Amino acid sequence: MNTKILLSEDQIPRQWYNIIPDMPGPLHPVINPRTLQPATPEDMLAIFPMAILQQEISTERWIDIPDEVRDIYRLWRPSPLYRARRLELALQTPAKIYYKYEGVSPAGSHKPNSAIPQAWYNKQAGIRRLATETGAGQWGSSLALACSMFGLECTVYMVKVSCTQKPYRRSMMQLWGAKVIPSPSEFTNSGRSILAHDPECLGSLGIAISEAVEDAATHSDTNYALGSVLNHVCLHQTVIGLEAKEQFKIAGDYPDVVIACCGGGSNFAGLAFPFIADRAAGKKVRALAVEPASCPTLTKGVYAFDYGDTAKMAPISMMYTLGHDFMPPGIHAGGLRYHGDSPLVSQLYHAGEIEAKSYKQNACFEGAILFSRSEGIVPAPESSHAVRAAIDEAMLAKEEGKEKTILFGLSGHGQLDMGAYDAYLSGNLEDYEYPEAKIREALERLPRIVL
Repeated sequence: MNTKILLSEDQIPRQWYNIIPDMPGPLHPVINPRTLQPATPEDMLAIFPMAILQQEISTERWIDIPDEVRDIYRLWRPSPLYRARRLELALQTPAKIYYKYEGVSPAGSHKPNSAIPQAWYNKQAGIRRLATETGAGQWGSSLALACSMFGLECTVYMVKVSCTQKPYRRSMMQLWGAKVIPSPSEFTNSGRSILAHDPECLGSLGIAISEAVEDAATHSDTNYALGSVLNHVCLHQTVIGLEAKEQFKIAGDYPDVVIACCGGGSNFAGLAFPFIADRAAGKKVRALAVEPASCPTLTKGVYAFDYGDTAKMAPISMMYTLGHDFMPPGIHAGGLRYHGDSPLVSQLYHAGEIEAKSYKQNACFEGAILFSRSEGIVPAPESSHAVRAAIDEAMLAKEEGKEKTILFGLSGHGQLDMGAYDAYLSGNLEDYEYPEAKIREALERLPRIVL
């Protein structure tokens, strides 16, 4: 009857799981945004170290985690797997609910799982500074932490609306030595261009990525680090699901459905990919990606080649997208306000290997508060999407009178997101559902790729 299922530090995974060899069909090429032809690793050496680029295209199923990275992982890994017995009781459901809690990391989310290795590989390559973007601040604070661990400078372009909503995330980044710049900014050509067109622009992850990529590409001592979407980021995050599988062995259980919030895809990939690998062995596990109705990439986007950023500087990938210049509303789940999804997650969804669902933010906060009052942990607004979906799955099991085992990812805590909870509790949290016409308009400007 344990509430927490724990592993020892010796059980931190020694390898990351690479899903590429197990994907349904070959991967689509990554396209150089300047030539509109398939990119080579050399094309991207201006912003990434070779070790990261090799991981991006590797077909090895298992990739060793460097000892130096595992040593830092020990600060918070393995993370606990909880049985949400009090939530089950509150719902009066026959379902068993488990959650893998990543809020125990120093930065309060799953993001350091990739920030630490990215900083380490860049340090080994002789890089002095890293530039990046952040939405809600989870990734920016994680990279600031990682850079402080390895003596690197860090510049973070933070989406302007999130910079206003979450000032203590900005403070956390500065505490770890990072320079934080609200985006769009006057520091880059891409930022100045956006502001010239829209001086009151709230910003987006696509714009912040443009600024960070431009910064890295124009400084020889600087590389770019991305917190989601790319294959190597999904790879690093698989420590979450690999640990969870070992914890389920201890529990003598296995999930029927694995649920995680999904913006760019790193959190979903980290929890779900190791379980998706079991499908080939006959396990009938479902994987559900949950996104905001205001940024419904998988559920309303199209599967097409698109730029990874607004200024068309980042590589072009085949993904579910709402259009690279899509401007989402200023919802509080800032980490989910991205126009596209990981190419790996997108291909799995297109092949019918995973499911997707979207929710409005009031429904998510309603679920988060029920969870918090039952389990005691305040979820991040991003994580509240997974909480909502898990509650709905548990209630469906109750209606059907069926037992079900549910696993969801609690990707981070919301202790620095009290402004969002204040808005919900005061009845001032506005629901957004992005208009179909706006989505169609953005999709008209996709790049035309002929291979």
